[in-house]
Amino acid sequence: MKILLPDGIPPGADPIFDILTKYKTIAVVGLSSNPARPSHGVSEYMQSSGYQIIPVNPNEMDVLGEPSYGRLEDAPQKIEIVDIFRRPEEVPPVVDAAIRVGAKVVWMQLGIVNEAAAEKAQAAGLTVVMDACMLIEHKKRRQHLS
Repeated sequence: MKILLPDGIPPGADPIFDILTKYKTIAVVGLSSNPARPSHGVSEYMQSSGYQIIPVNPNEMDVLGEPSYGRLEDAPQKIEIVDIFRRPEEVPPVVDAAIRVGAKVVWMQLGIVNEAAAEKAQAAGLTVVMDACMLIEHKKRRQHLS
């Protein structure tokens, strides 16, 4: 796992805890309606933990009872966290969209790393988490998050 904080933001004792307590709206790019897909399981868990999930997948109509949008820019809600379930080479346009919609955090799931996109997001004032599973990180902190 790698975390990049925007310039001028002092690191807290646990930046992941800070993210999970401060932000509650998560746009999940690549969210699938297939329960066997990791994106579905992670999002279902986060939704059951009180987070608002915004599916972003042009191939889906709705996922987990929420309407799915083709792009981040199509979602009417304010997006705080952009959780990315896409291949590393597909991350840069998602980061560009996250910057455009005013997201606060870009989170690349376990196994997803794109340094150039991460640096661009950080330079634009976003916090970046790479190569980490939101479900795993939430479960580690669950007793302190309620």
